[in-house]
Amino acid sequence: MPAGTKFELKPGPATREAFGRALVELGRANKDVVVCDADLSKSTMTVYFQKEFPDRFFSYGIAEANMVAQAAGLAYAGKIPFAASFSAFVMNKGFEQLRVCVAYPNLNVKIVGTHSGISIGEDGPSQMSVEETSLACSLPGFVVLTPADEVSTKALVHAAAAHVGPVFIRTGRPKAPIIYNGDQNFEIGKAVKLLDGTDVTIIANGLLVAEALRAAEMLESEGISTRVLDLHTVKPLDRDAIRRAAWETGAIVAAEEHLVDGGMGVRVAQVVAETTPCPMEFVGIQDTYAESGTPSELLDKYGLLARDVAAAVRKVLARKRR
Repeated sequence: MPAGTKFELKPGPATREAFGRALVELGRANKDVVVCDADLSKSTMTVYFQKEFPDRFFSYGIAEANMVAQAAGLAYAGKIPFAASFSAFVMNKGFEQLRVCVAYPNLNVKIVGTHSGISIGEDGPSQMSVEETSLACSLPGFVVLTPADEVSTKALVHAAAAHVGPVFIRTGRPKAPIIYNGDQNFEIGKAVKLLDGTDVTIIANGLLVAEALRAAEMLESEGISTRVLDLHTVKPLDRDAIRRAAWETGAIVAAEEHLVDGGMGVRVAQVVAETTPCPMEFVGIQDTYAESGTPSELLDKYGLLARDVAAAVRKVLARKRR
């Protein structure tokens, strides 16, 4: 997507839906792709794969830890397993197996968490995953991906399948605005510059990419030139894009639907501190669990909308000018 493009954000499907469709494409192209399920296929959208390839679909019931261990066994047998469940379940219940059975032997297992963040809505905090990016990033050798829309999800699912090694993909429940037109090339570890700017950079992923673009439009009317980066890969980070953003704009706002502590923004801040220190602000969930409510109510209450991103930009610019 050329820098400086004006975005007309149109409604699109949920990234979990895009994941399910991409799985079918992978299944048709590669007979070694298999899917592991923990009794949630109709929610994770792996049901599409189940219907077309029932002999390559394995259900383990409500036993996420066992599902992860079995996925490791399938990888040892030369398969490319995609193990999917709600992020809160697969990462928290399956973490020991992810660590011992997948990360330690560096196996070719793809873990997909759906219903990530607080935008899952009325299901409440027990099923909201606000820690899984930090958990996944803590596992040595793991690639960690957070796509923003249908197009990027499909591309990154294919990239994950082609990558040899463990991958975690974070997807969501609500419909996500379409950002990309299909021409964008996606590469693991390479951020996408959606807008160029000289005053400040917003680095975002997932649902917050659309909010960052909306914030940039609001700020433009105030004479603020905003760069927007889609940091779809949280690990490995695009250190060069982050360094250039810090050097060229001199201020960064990190925006994500995740706990600020241990999230994408903290990883960005580490790169900034190591390369080109500059003022930073963080938009995310502030050391709390959310509550039950509609997705829009929750994103509003916990400060994850364009207005909140714009406010963080104004704050970081005030610090930059001191």
